Order: sequence, then structure tokens, then C-alpha cells
Amino acid sequence: MNTVQDPAELLPGYATRWRALIFIGIALVVVSLDNTILNVALPSISKTLGATASELQWIVDAYVLVFASLLLTVGGLGDRFGRKKSLLIGLVLFGIGSLGAGLSPNTNVLIATRAFLGIAGAAILPATLSLISATFPARERPRAIALWAAVFGLGVGIGPLIGGALLEHFEWNSVFFVNLPVIVIAVIGGALTIADSKDEHAPKADIPGVLLSVGGLFALVYGIIEAGQKGWTDQSVLIAFAAAIILLGLFGWWENRNPDAMLPMRFFK
Repeated sequence: MNTVQDPAELLPGYATRWRALIFIGIALVVVSLDNTILNVALPSISKTLGATASELQWIVDAYVLVFASLLLTVGGLGDRFGRKKSLLIGLVLFGIGSLGAGLSPNTNVLIATRAFLGIAGAAILPATLSLISATFPARERPRAIALWAAVFGLGVGIGPLIGGALLEHFEWNSVFFVNLPVIVIAVIGGALTIADSKDEHAPKADIPGVLLSVGGLFALVYGIIEAGQKGWTDQSVLIAFAAAIILLGLFGWWENRNPDAMLPMRFFK
């Protein structure tokens, strides 16, 4: 007697989906951990590299600024060219950035490598979630996404604890070097268990949309960061917010008229 195949079994990576989720979670921990583990190392960085208060702020904020600015754009590249590729490339870049940050001889190099880590993080985070959506059938997806959210929260929460434990025995750069073995595990395990997928109906590249979104988000996040240091009425903050309003407004206008929009406005209607 012929049996009807469950359509879910046709999804890419269906047979190894739960094993793949383990390594997706490990990749997610790397990104979420990096958001908080650095904070406990700042006094040590200040003492060792002679960083000023402003430089310490930018060591933290360079990652956030680049990550937030590129999240939408780099996430779209993963959907277009392959989510697994985006995840694995992002992990390799994160490893390179972590090594570079740990070997930084001065604060300028450390700030630059933190910005580089923001690029890598922007590739990893959306890829983890889109891989879950592409791999798990609808009936299992809520549970998988709930686990994804729990792992992200876990990484944020344990960051200061791990950072403090490392600094008890090692130098400040240990908070970056700790990423390396975790990344190796995630890359090898992900390469073996995660099936690649992409949006076969992805629209054409929306270059104006990319430029407007990156510029607008950069200005917005920069304004928020500077407002925390200089106040909400500082001239540079007001200019950044004005630029964000203009650029993001133009982005919305363009996306509403572009048939190949990277973020179709119908999603918000």
C-alpha cells in the first residue's frame, strides 16, 4: 500500500534538523555572548592599552553600530545566496575578528576589529533564524524558535559570568580568544548537519534600498549612542537624527515604489 509522504520531509535538512539546531544554537551563543562579555574586561583594557573613557565607549559601540546598520542588508544576502553559506562565512569572519581583537596592540586596532565583528555578527544572527524557518515544518517551528530565543537570552546572561571567570586567571584578550574553540565546533558541526537553503524567488538586488537603509540605520544608531554621552540636544545628535529621518523616509518611499524592494512595505499594511 502506498503511503503519502509528509510534505515536511521535503524541507531541506529535515532529517538532521534537531542536530543542526544544536550547532545553530552554538553559533547564536557566540554572537549573544559577545554583547555582554566585553563589559567586564573594560577596566583591564583601560589599564593595559591606556584607553580613555571615550575610546572604551567606542570599543563597545563600534560593534553595535556596524551590526545594527548591516543586519537587514546582510540578512537579505543570506536569503539570496544561501543561508548556510552566510552562517558559516559569518562564523569564520567572527573567528578572524576575535583573533584580531585579542591581538590588538592599541585601542584604534581594537575599535576597528570590533567593527569587523559587527559585520560578522550581522551575517550570523539572521542566518540562524532563517535556517530554522527553512528547515523546520510549521508544527515544529514555534518550539524551535522558542529554543532559539532562550539560547540567545542565555548567551547574553552568562556573558558577564564567563568574562569574570576568565579575567580571574587570564588577560583581557581572553574574552575574545574564548570565541575561537566555540566557533570551530559550530563551523564543523554546522557544515555536517545544516542543509543549505535560499529564497529561489528573491528579487533583484535593491542597491538604492541597501544604501538608504544602511545610511539611515547608521545615523539612527549613531545618534542614540552619542545622545547617551552628549545629551539629546547636542548638535551632532540632532544632525544624526535628522539624517536618519531623511534617509529612512527616503528608504520607505523607495521601497513602496520598487517592485524589487528588499523590504516590501506591504508587510506593514
